[in-house]
Amino acid sequence: MNEQPLIECKNLTKSYTTGTEALSHVSLTVGRGKIVGLLGPNGSGKTTLIKLLSGLLTPTQGDVCIDGHAPGIYTKSIVSYLPDRMYFPKWMRVNDILAFFADFYPDFDRKKALDMLSSLGIAPGEKIRRLSKGTQEKVQLVLVMSRKAQLYLMDEPIAGVDPAARDFILNTILTNYNEEGTVLLSTHLISDIERVLDEVIFLQNGHLVRQDSVDRIRETEGKSVDALFRDIFRTPVYPGYTRKEA
Repeated sequence: MNEQPLIECKNLTKSYTTGTEALSHVSLTVGRGKIVGLLGPNGSGKTTLIKLLSGLLTPTQGDVCIDGHAPGIYTKSIVSYLPDRMYFPKWMRVNDILAFFADFYPDFDRKKALDMLSSLGIAPGEKIRRLSKGTQEKVQLVLVMSRKAQLYLMDEPIAGVDPAARDFILNTILTNYNEEGTVLLSTHLISDIERVLDEVIFLQNGHLVRQDSVDRIRETEGKSVDALFRDIFRTPVYPGYTRKEA
């Protein structure tokens, strides 16, 4: 078994030219074979962290490694990324996108993708522009989950969808991800995803507030992750803040 942490962030900071510091001195590690919730209010730095891990952004300061490597060609081959919006041209057909993924990713399982699309009643020959927004998002989820990746990065996959669609998305993640890999799932809708999580990372205002296992939180705090989230984020959290254990 590989003992190398899958994700390592050391003093990770991301600032923009506007002077905004989206992440500030974040240090954390994430192991393998987990479903991890990246949790925080809107604007807490969740998307920035995911984009740093995916290689779409570069750090202002500090280091980020995936499987011991800085984001680059190798990490893109082991990371399956679901952004918070559709990124395929609307003129493409579903089949075109399947071919695109098959060309770019050796770990893409086309048969698995076709089976999932069939179960959803989505025809491979359908054009993206003819699909509803919810169906487009399901197509994108199918593509991401049809890779045998080591790390699945999902940015707000259940935001803006109805409860039935949320259940479908979570069940798809649970039944299709590579069990030797890890899912990092960002959201602020804690109650909807708590049942699938092994571990949580709390961010606010670009700072790491807490990283812990779901079981430990329930044992030490005597409450759900959702209740703890509401408790922590009820009042402002500042750099140097330390939550007292119960």
